[in-house]
Order: sequence, then C-alpha cells, then structure tokens
Amino acid sequence: MKETRILGILIRDRIKESGRTQGVLTKYAHLIRSRLGFHEVTTDVCSRTGVMILQLAGKSSDWNLLQKELEEIGGVEVKEMSFVY
Repeated sequence: MKETRILGILIRDRIKESGRTQGVLTKYAHLIRSRLGFHEVTTDVCSRTGVMILQLAGKSSDWNLLQKELEEIGGVEVKEMSFVY
C-alpha cells in the first residue's frame, strides 16, 4: 500500500512567523514534493495571514517529525489529510 499526506498550514502572522516556518521547511525540504502558498494581496493591503499546502514524499515517520516541528511554532496551525491506496 502507498500513502500520500497533504499538510495544510495556516500562518497567522507571516511577518512574525515566516523565518522559523521557512527554517523548518528547509530542514525537511527532501520530504516536500509540492508546495503551494498564498495570501491575500490587494492594491491597499498585503495580508499578514498566509496559507500553505504541502504534498509530502518519503517516509511517513519523517512526515510526523515535520508536522510536529511546524505545530511547535506559535501562530501556526497544521491540518493533515492522508490517502492510502
């Protein structure tokens, strides 16, 4: 059987938490197959809140380490989806 895990990450304050979040993502870059990030941008404002979606590859035991480190960052919320096929 194969498993695919998707992580949804809400960063409540991109300016405050982006450095630590990026550090964790860099540390586990070998696990990230796809990464999509977005935040609201208008002519008047650039939102401080951001959302990222990660598709993970590699060992599931390493996925848990990545998720745990992200969850330890204040202002970051992580949700997961797993598909087994």
